[in-house]
Amino acid sequence: MNLIVEKRYFSPNVAMLRIQAPRIAKARKAGHFVIVRADDHSERIPLTIASSNLEEGTITLVIQGVGTSSKKLIALEEGDYVHDVVGPLGKATEIEKVGTVVCAGGGVGVAPLLPIVEAFHAAGNRVIVVLAARTKELVILEEQMRRSSDEVIIMTDDGSMGQKGLVTDGIESVIKREKVDKCVAIGPAIMMKFVAALTQKYDIPTVASLNTIMVDGTGMCGACRVTVGGQRRFVCVDGPEFDAHEVDFDELLMRLNSYKDQEK
Repeated sequence: MNLIVEKRYFSPNVAMLRIQAPRIAKARKAGHFVIVRADDHSERIPLTIASSNLEEGTITLVIQGVGTSSKKLIALEEGDYVHDVVGPLGKATEIEKVGTVVCAGGGVGVAPLLPIVEAFHAAGNRVIVVLAARTKELVILEEQMRRSSDEVIIMTDDGSMGQKGLVTDGIESVIKREKVDKCVAIGPAIMMKFVAALTQKYDIPTVASLNTIMVDGTGMCGACRVTVGGQRRFVCVDGPEFDAHEVDFDELLMRLNSYKDQEK
């Protein structure tokens, strides 16, 4: 069991939990995720590690309360215990010095994007971050992003913060003014689909994280199978990050929507 040492809400349905997990904090790299259970009756939930503190032996997770099990997690308070935390799992992000990297995050996808931004910046890249949300209240981790990037562009659907428009508008504004060597996109599948279509038009290598489709996290259940480059892949063991231009996003979206009625 893992002690919750800090809890903070970003919005009514999105909470940050900092929990004790010293071995995971020591081993984790950008892109890694953990599998979490709130209690012994809860589902296994895959969550990408947003940050870690080696001195304190903690990792930080950002959770959106969507279903029963995720709502159980964000209902826990400081001093409570998370029943299971397993990891780090998955393949780490490939970090190298490539030049200018645009990192685009939508909604709670901003949380797993943070360690990737930090790693690319530490490797000597020029890093431009595009944060997208429906409204000002849903923009998260802006301050942390600014500490590890050269520029932060904020896009909101209603124009209540930053510029009014979609994440692709922010990305394209950068592409039109300077050379972009790589793009990383994490957020809703539909967002990543359109980011991939945009960057493919400009021939910019792009990575997308497909962590939202994972369940088991160890390759046993097969629920996270996706088609990448015409080949069957499992997000939890082969990813969670893939070449966005090779992902069959239409298939992914269809599978993500398969159980919407039951989930509701």
